[in-house]
This record gives sequence, structure tokens and C-alpha cells, in this order.
Amino acid sequence: MVLPGLVLSVIGLGAAAVCALWWHSTPPFQLSARGELLTDAGDLLGLLTGYGVVVLVALMSRLPPLEKGIGADRLARWHAAGGRYVITLVTGHVVFIVWGYAVSGHESVTGEAVTMLGTVPDVLMATVSWGLLLLVAVMSVRAARRRVAYETWYYAHLYTYAAIALAFSHQFADGPAFQGNLSARVAWSVLYAGVGGLLVWYRVLVPLRSAARHRFTVQAVHPEAPGVVSVLISGRDFGRLRAEPGQFFRWRFLTRELWWQSHPYSLSAMPQPDLMRITVKARGGHSGSLADLKPGTRIIAEGPYGAFTPMLTGRRVLFIAGGVGITPVRAMFAALPRRMSGGITLLYRASHPRDVVFSRELNAIAADRHAALHYLIGSRDQLGYDPLDALHLARTVPGVHRYEAYVCGPPGMTQAAISALEAAGIPRRRIHHESFDF
Repeated sequence: MVLPGLVLSVIGLGAAAVCALWWHSTPPFQLSARGELLTDAGDLLGLLTGYGVVVLVALMSRLPPLEKGIGADRLARWHAAGGRYVITLVTGHVVFIVWGYAVSGHESVTGEAVTMLGTVPDVLMATVSWGLLLLVAVMSVRAARRRVAYETWYYAHLYTYAAIALAFSHQFADGPAFQGNLSARVAWSVLYAGVGGLLVWYRVLVPLRSAARHRFTVQAVHPEAPGVVSVLISGRDFGRLRAEPGQFFRWRFLTRELWWQSHPYSLSAMPQPDLMRITVKARGGHSGSLADLKPGTRIIAEGPYGAFTPMLTGRRVLFIAGGVGITPVRAMFAALPRRMSGGITLLYRASHPRDVVFSRELNAIAADRHAALHYLIGSRDQLGYDPLDALHLARTVPGVHRYEAYVCGPPGMTQAAISALEAAGIPRRRIHHESFDF
């Protein structure tokens, strides 16, 4: 928990520095007039918005220390929460600025808004930026996200870069904090350029370099279960990637239909020097199309990413996997050292026997390590109980409160399992999970 706390502290210190910049650029006498007070509040919200969008981009820049030390799913949650704050800040900025100018000029709010659009430099561009951010926010609301294709959501998110560029120009043209303050302009420019450099380096240049070095290529595609396939990926020098069990890559398959988007898929086995495997369930257009990949298809891969990796603490280990969540768990299950024989338990939850993946491999691994392997098959209605509630966990895994637990599966199952593990006596710090909902 040290690194997440440190990162959040740095973000908070940055926000405090932005507030100090605003205070330095706001003469005290202006705080006495109502219109000027509203305008000054709008200026502060605008500065915090400009800082906030940079933080959001930095969280998604694929910076290895963040991806490894915090985890992609937690970073995605921070990004989503931060996005809501930024939308609130920028909307407040617009409202307070227009309201403040209207009060100072004794005009209506509507009339003042029209006047500013036509006369104040870069306000029209800033309005377009605000509209783009609102569009992305609406499409990212959970209820809307379920109804929007990933491709549409992905393209909409690309508009945020245009929104950031337009807002940056607006801040320098109209922001009181930057007028006549060269040091502030330089520092703000360095902040934006630095985060932009991280974005280009880790999301563009590093993946291209890795593709040239390792020559990722589809070797074969094998069906595992209805709607589930494993993709075997050949290449060279995979040992230099230093991938750990439980981690994932973002894969860009260079076909006419798929080249423009990358998706995160976990390794379902530890990589060999010239071979890796991912296992994917068809849940959308991209994942469903992987069954049709042809051998020889080239790939650009970003990674490895993720903090969902086993920690050898000396405690017994409990894995809980649901559905395709078995993918990273299978790699972790096989990677634990044999000296832990008898101290490993895997609970595999599935609604129907046909949904079970890797049963032969899991049985062989369990036999090799003398691990306990339980297939929890059937819906709760069919079983008449929840096999992952605290009572049944304690019965299935005696002494469960002494275990280190790893949970991976659909969001609903994951949250229910975490709550049950806590109720069974496992401290929250010893429950590790990864969500596929990012």
C-alpha cells in the first residue's frame, strides 16, 4: 500500500501547488466584489481542470512502476473517479466564469455567454473542448457503457486528446495565472510536455520496439470450450520480458479488422523462451474474432502489466476463479513452487460443466503439487446455496482465515467472494483481486 499512498500524495501536492498558483495570481482586493469573486472561483476551477486532465492521462500512460506497483484495474478505477471530478470541475468553471462576467457587466447569463463566445479569445475552442469532455463522460457512465460498442467508446476517448489541446491553448490565452508569469507558463508547459512524452514513449515507441525485438506472431488457435479459444503466440527472447504469472499484455493483432485497437488479455501459462499463450472468451466483437486468426498474423504487444501476481509470504494460498477468470489463475497455480505441496487450494466456479476450461491441465497441476482442487459447478438456484459464501468457504477450506487469497472473475462474483472471505476472517490486506471491468 506504500506506492498507492505515495502516488495519491503526489497528486494531492500537485493540486495544492495549483491552488497556490491561483492565489498568487489573484489580488486580494478582487475578493470583495461578487462578480469578481465568482470569476476568481471559476479561474481556480479551470486551473484544477487543466491539472486534472494531465493526471488522468498520466494514470493511463502505461508507466511500468504504476502498472506493476498499483495494478491496471486500480489505475482504471482511479482514472474513472478522476474523470468524474474533472467533468464537475470544468462544468463549474464554465458556470462560474459566465456567471461572474454577467454579474460584473450587469448582463443576463445567456447574453454574456453569447458575448464571450464571439469576443473573448479561444473561448469558442474551450467550449468545444468542454463539449468533447462531456461526450466522453456520458459514454463512460456505466449504464451507457453497457450499450455502447467498445469501438465507439474507444474512438470517443481519442477525442479527449483534442479537448486537452484546445483547453491548453485557452488557458494560456485567457488564464490570469499565466498572463505576465513566465515561470508559470514554463512549468505548465513542462508538465504537459512531460506527460505527453510518457504517453508517446510507453504507448507507442516501446510497443513498436518490443514488436521488432520479439517478433510476436500467431502460431495457432485452439478451442478450449464453447466461445473460448487459446491463442499460441510464437516469437523470440520472451525471457527478456520478465513476465510474471497473473500478468497480462495488451495485444494488437495486425489484421485489417483488428490492427487499430489493443485489448488486455492475461497469460494463461508462463511464457517459454519462444512461446506464449493467452485464452480468451468471446464477449464482444474483438474477442469473438480471435477464433478466426490465421497462423502467421503479426502482433504488437504492450506489457507485461498488472500487480495480480502471487506473493510467497509463507502462508497457504487460496485461489478463487470464476469463468474466464481462470486464465491468470491457471498460470499462477502452475507457477507456485513444489515446496508448497499441500498448502494450495483452488476453487473454480462455473455455471455449467461446459464452461470449465483447462480441466485436464488443472487436474495435472493439482496432482503434481498435492493441491486441493474443487470445481463448484451450477447456479445458486440449482445448488440451493452459494458455494462462495462465508459458511461454505469455511467448510470447503478448513482454516480459511489463515490463507492468502487471490480472486479473479466477473465483477459481481469477485466482490461477493471478497466480502465472503472477509467475513470468514481473512484480513483485507491478504485478499488480492483483479477485475476484468476496466
